[in-house]
Amino acid sequence: MKMSVIIPTFKRTEDLNRCLKSLIDQNRKADEIIVIVRDIDIESQLFLKSFKYIYGRYKTIIVKEPGQVYALNQGIQQATGDIISITDDDGAPWPEWLDNVEKHFIRDPKVGGVGGKDWLHNDFVLEVGKKDIVGKVQWFGRVIGNHHLGHGAFREVDVLKGVNMSFRASVVKNIKLDNRLRGSGAQVHNDMGLCLAVKRAGWKLIYDPNVSVNHFLAIRHDEDKRNQSFNYNAQRNAVHNETIILLEHLSKSMKVFYLLWAVLIGTRSSWGVAQFIRFYSKERKVALSKLSSSIKGRRDGWRTWKNFKKIIEV
Repeated sequence: MKMSVIIPTFKRTEDLNRCLKSLIDQNRKADEIIVIVRDIDIESQLFLKSFKYIYGRYKTIIVKEPGQVYALNQGIQQATGDIISITDDDGAPWPEWLDNVEKHFIRDPKVGGVGGKDWLHNDFVLEVGKKDIVGKVQWFGRVIGNHHLGHGAFREVDVLKGVNMSFRASVVKNIKLDNRLRGSGAQVHNDMGLCLAVKRAGWKLIYDPNVSVNHFLAIRHDEDKRNQSFNYNAQRNAVHNETIILLEHLSKSMKVFYLLWAVLIGTRSSWGVAQFIRFYSKERKVALSKLSSSIKGRRDGWRTWKNFKKIIEV
């Protein structure tokens, strides 16, 4: 099999340098490396011109549109490999990464996607722990990630993580990442949207802890600063994205349960009323903002999904 690796990047040259060097050290070398960079990111363009890549086909795609969705769609369409592996510029795949990925696709022709563990380094401190449930969407729409804490044997899952996911090219070239997703940079949950679309097309997704990537959480240059501080628009965008993705995926009857659960209960990242009550005494005004942004994000997501459905039906 021919294997392509695609990496979207924006103004993180030190992270990108570490990522590319980890690809040089792969036991199974990539046949093609594609880095997608914004036209306004001159720093990354200059770095890529000077980077000495020692094997295979190496290519830079310069895009004018903002956001990870557009960048990844461009990379996927221009990749020439049978397998397309995706990582982030703040990821550093282990030497066995591509080798272990390829084995799963060879082993089972029904496998459409393969991912694994991202060893999460937050401020260069490794997050440790073990979770049995990884990458699952529960019947009422609650999403369980835990990709950085998975252990044990490989298993079938619903969702892979964007820093560590690979697909058959024949599958994802026909399934674009959703351009309805909001956000000026990361466009949170785009990985979940792609994975669930692959599942709906009838393909298996495999999570294997041995398919490993070091993940050094880097600063984002958009409204979503990860855990640095609360941002109203970032929260609203993330909840909007999660909502339309799950409304696309869940059955008609489950959509009702999902929306009720999301508004009344929610999670620590996408608040419902119960989360507001739980954290109000500690967060006060911020709690009000988190509830407001989450409720508006749900409403926005419902409207986006509903309007798109009307267009399709027409």
